[in-house]
Amino acid sequence: MDNKDRVAIAADHGGWHLKEILKPFLKDLGYKYTDFGTSSEEAVDYPDFALVLAEAVRAGKYKKGILICGTGLGMSMSANKVPNIRAALCNDVFTAKMSREHNDANILTIGGRVVKEELAKEIAKVWLQTKFSNASRHKQRIKKIKEIESKYMGTSKK
Repeated sequence: MDNKDRVAIAADHGGWHLKEILKPFLKDLGYKYTDFGTSSEEAVDYPDFALVLAEAVRAGKYKKGILICGTGLGMSMSANKVPNIRAALCNDVFTAKMSREHNDANILTIGGRVVKEELAKEIAKVWLQTKFSNASRHKQRIKKIKEIESKYMGTSKK
């Protein structure tokens, strides 16, 4: 199965409600999704969900993923620790479009306590439907991001 129409989605307790709103919306847009959790508003640790989804995207099982926590910040920070992941916190449509067009973001993060449901749907739609521009200047910048990533892989400091 081609993974271009498959989306991974996950949330912590702060993003669970919005995740549940987005799932049928994704289906209506023609995307197949896999829900990586959580399954309720019971408190959980966002890095656990960010990691499993980011690893699935990195492995190529999904071309794109959506992560939702209370602000979107924790999910973004956690997912971006995984090599070759470019998770973009987008709480507006313009940022969503630019994160795909210029940065080829492969994970969208949204603040479930920040963004209203209808705006979240529009952000997800624009993000999923916007293609990377392939402009040489953007490719060069992504290459530099990968070089930074390579330089520091395995060198975590407290």
